[in-house]
Amino acid sequence: MERREFLKLCGMAGLGVAAPIGLPEVARASGRPSETPPYEGPYYVVFNASGGWDTTYLMDPKGVGDINRLYAEGDIQTKGNHRFAPIAKHVKAGMSNEDFFAKYGDELLVLNGLDYSVNNHSPCSRYMATGKLDSLSYPTFAALVAACKGSGAPLAFLTFGNYSSTGNLVPMARIPYLSSLNLIANADAVSGMARNPYHDDFALDRINRALKEQFDERVSQTRLPRVERAQSMLYAAQLNSNALERVTPYVPKTNPKERLSQQADIALASFKAGVCVSANLSIGQFDSHNNNDPDQMKLIPEFLAGIDYLVRRAEELKIREQLVVVVQSEMGRTPTYNKGNGKDHWSIGSIMFMGRGIKGNRVIGATDEKQFLVPLDPKSLATEKDKGIRVRPEHIHAALRDIAGVADHPFSKQFPLKVPKGEALQNLWG
Repeated sequence: MERREFLKLCGMAGLGVAAPIGLPEVARASGRPSETPPYEGPYYVVFNASGGWDTTYLMDPKGVGDINRLYAEGDIQTKGNHRFAPIAKHVKAGMSNEDFFAKYGDELLVLNGLDYSVNNHSPCSRYMATGKLDSLSYPTFAALVAACKGSGAPLAFLTFGNYSSTGNLVPMARIPYLSSLNLIANADAVSGMARNPYHDDFALDRINRALKEQFDERVSQTRLPRVERAQSMLYAAQLNSNALERVTPYVPKTNPKERLSQQADIALASFKAGVCVSANLSIGQFDSHNNNDPDQMKLIPEFLAGIDYLVRRAEELKIREQLVVVVQSEMGRTPTYNKGNGKDHWSIGSIMFMGRGIKGNRVIGATDEKQFLVPLDPKSLATEKDKGIRVRPEHIHAALRDIAGVADHPFSKQFPLKVPKGEALQNLWG
């Protein structure tokens, strides 16, 4: 009875949970409802600095031309091949660039001089998320890879904000709090508390078998497509409910205060339980049109600390080696300050990557002393001012599809990026 209320319960709690229509063969063949098999990786995480970060205070430092007011050219720090802005003395909470690059520089791939083409939030967010500027129908990379690799997982694509279009390939799942995750993971328990189940194991087994028998009887009868779909969704909810129980052991007992850490805990518990493929993590307020320096010095350390938290917790859960991490924003900030000591929208920026299959300690691309991009040779990945290309989000997304192994999947072909053959970024991942 309670499992029949599963979808209704999720809706009332403000949660989104996938209910795949195609049922696993193991469920069709068994005598009782089974569960979707666990997805075992890789796991894809996209971090979004929503609003537009100031890259000169992070991975693309500029100490000349009054581009920033917190350091000079001679203060710029290095770690291996990375150059980064010195911000430690301005950090009141979070993680400094100095600590971040010291810890992750050897794993980190940075691309500077990314051409967003426009500088308005909505189209830029869409472009960075999907690799397609002129269409509202394209899925985000996180949604696409979830659809290609594990659309049957109950929480295949988790999103915590920012642009989250799915292209109608996979449902988006929104789990706002750890308590919400506990609630759906224990749908057969009072208030989501595993120690207070509605039924003992024997009764629950009988209920499961009865539901399976009812489903088998119904699908054997000729019914209208809408009725058949509704019945499939009901049974899929049953399977998802069984699968989501695997999350319970991995939900932390304490809830961190930081925004990204809260999102990371939900994503990591779902990864570890095998019920999630990808997660779209996001914090906002980077749109620093006023008082750019104080705002960026508050948000960049918070953002870096969130990335660090996810990686550390993944290590504890023994899934770090399965992570693929993308760190991005939808735009940069201008090389000049406005009258309010802020910086406005700038259509040139940077992106960072780390994780499985990505060779670190590398910096590709560049901007000049005025913060304009320098074109890139897509074959050698060296800057080539006269004959190079302007690297845009579609080039990045084509490469992401490659590293995820989904470039030739029918879903990817349904949403082509149309990168000219001669412009594909070769050996981007090293």
